[in-house]
Amino acid sequence: MAEKTVKVRLVKGLRGCQARHRLSVKALGLNKINDVRELKDSPSVRGLINQVHYLVRVEA
Repeated sequence: MAEKTVKVRLVKGLRGCQARHRLSVKALGLNKINDVRELKDSPSVRGLINQVHYLVRVEA
């Protein structure tokens, strides 16, 4: 049985956002605008995504 994953894309720049949110984006493995990472769907990853929902887009 395959692990569930979630694709996350950084759609906004990090200038002007809180330092904690910058660290959350870095923890997701995103560096530049339009970077995409496929991450394991877990509560901790979902929490990071919810914290920076205005900077990222979740793709199927």
